[in-house]
Amino acid sequence: MLYLNIAQIVLAVLLVTAILLQAKGTGLSGVFGGEGNIFRTKRGFEKILFYSTIVLAILFFAVAVANVYFSK
Repeated sequence: MLYLNIAQIVLAVLLVTAILLQAKGTGLSGVFGGEGNIFRTKRGFEKILFYSTIVLAILFFAVAVANVYFSK
């Protein structure tokens, strides 16, 4: 189905964007002995982005399964 293919592409782009926005502030400081292992609470936009990434991943998986199921 064409609609499922388009939905899967759109969800993939949104999911990659959400993941890249989350990883933007981390960098490689933990690799070189920096302070990259500090635990802190997610607040504001960071929390919304975290939960939206989870929802996008679930939707992407569901559309991928539906695409396989309905393609037969």
